[in-house]
Amino acid sequence: MSPSRDTQNATSNQFGDLNLSITGLGTEYPPHQLDPACLNTLVSRHYPNSPAMGKILTINQYTGIDSRSAIGTVDHPLANMDRAPTIAELCSVFLKDGVALAVTAARKALHEAQLSPLDITHVVSTTCTNSANPGFDHYVCKQLGMTQPVEKVLLHGIGCSGGLASLRTAANLALGSSFRGRKARVLVVALEISSLLVRSELDSVNELQQTRIGVTLFSDCASALVLSNNVGDKGAEPVYDLLGWDHRIIPDTEEDLGFDVDPLGWKVVLSPRVPKLAGSVVAPTFSDLLSTLPNLPLDYQNAADFDWALHPGGATILSGVEKAMNISPEHMRASYDTYINHGNSSSATIISVMDRLRQKDMDELAPGGKVKDFIVGCAFGPGIAIEMCMLKRNMNHARRTLVTTGVVTPPETESEGSRSDGEGEDLETEVKDLKTQGEELGEKLNAVHPEIPEQGDSLSEALNGVELD
Repeated sequence: MSPSRDTQNATSNQFGDLNLSITGLGTEYPPHQLDPACLNTLVSRHYPNSPAMGKILTINQYTGIDSRSAIGTVDHPLANMDRAPTIAELCSVFLKDGVALAVTAARKALHEAQLSPLDITHVVSTTCTNSANPGFDHYVCKQLGMTQPVEKVLLHGIGCSGGLASLRTAANLALGSSFRGRKARVLVVALEISSLLVRSELDSVNELQQTRIGVTLFSDCASALVLSNNVGDKGAEPVYDLLGWDHRIIPDTEEDLGFDVDPLGWKVVLSPRVPKLAGSVVAPTFSDLLSTLPNLPLDYQNAADFDWALHPGGATILSGVEKAMNISPEHMRASYDTYINHGNSSSATIISVMDRLRQKDMDELAPGGKVKDFIVGCAFGPGIAIEMCMLKRNMNHARRTLVTTGVVTPPETESEGSRSDGEGEDLETEVKDLKTQGEELGEKLNAVHPEIPEQGDSLSEALNGVELD
């Protein structure tokens, strides 16, 4: 029996009215952006030319990523020593710079949910780029000023599926509180600092002549959301309602996708089977999820009827799901936008995509100009695991943003319910900018998975594997 079935009605395999709502989301990317040339710079500083290194640098030009968010520039001290940093050195930066990102993301989510940290009853967190004890969630709670008893869960070993796995875990905790007639306000936090693993990965490329493409994709990010069971005081209106979920493991695939511990950080494990495996499991998971949600409107039956928030693990993951589900890049516009502008931030990315999807400039790019009420969230992780959920978007939600300088922006008016952060601009200018952004993103969507011209066999194989969990 799959974990999703445990929270369904005892007499059927269907989700009832869960009364679960996401009332706030927050995303915090670090201030620095690494363009593809930055990897070339690091390689030229620290490594000799070799066939494997040349292949990596070529792949770096075909990822479709304009920039990857990072806690430091190409000149960061830990990326420019005479060796790769140790786990202890990586942990020190994670707990300092990473936790600061997570605290800011959490504050943004709490602000939108109109909650104080003291209102939180549970905290569910995840990371795959740190293994400190106590976990990073301890320090996030401490810096948020949580002095009340809080039930905490820290999930590990689930990689890029961690964001949705944390939401699923939070949902089950909230339903447990509902069963007891108790209020649940669950803070979900995902934090990943991947950029400083670059030297360890490049060492393996250089010494073992391995094609390790993680150095071309991964980035840094913290994201957070607040899940409410709507018991107790009436809080903020929902951004999304959580209607149901599905979780499953593809049998005998644990050797295909992973993130193994190493004295110098963590090493990505990725087999050539991953794209096909991931693409093959989406349709049956989607079909089974729909079967548990019989109350969906009749015009929401096929994949293209929904908007999609897919974890952008790589260009071929995105295009593979498009083909498998017969949907367009515009259905996954927020996934592409996040991938192009920030890269793959592992578990933190999916919440960032959910946050991005509800903003006005993304609405302008909806298929046929029609924004969908229902959204499919989906992510893949080691196992190989797939996490999928169904969300209902509140189109009347007035987005509340927290400026990181400490200045709070006022709530949007009803007519501006899904505006982006560019309030105050003249409407004509805004419309012009949105059209320009739409044209630019459209060009990027076409560039993300171009037809690659004939290369050498080994390079073609490498390019065909440009995707991670």
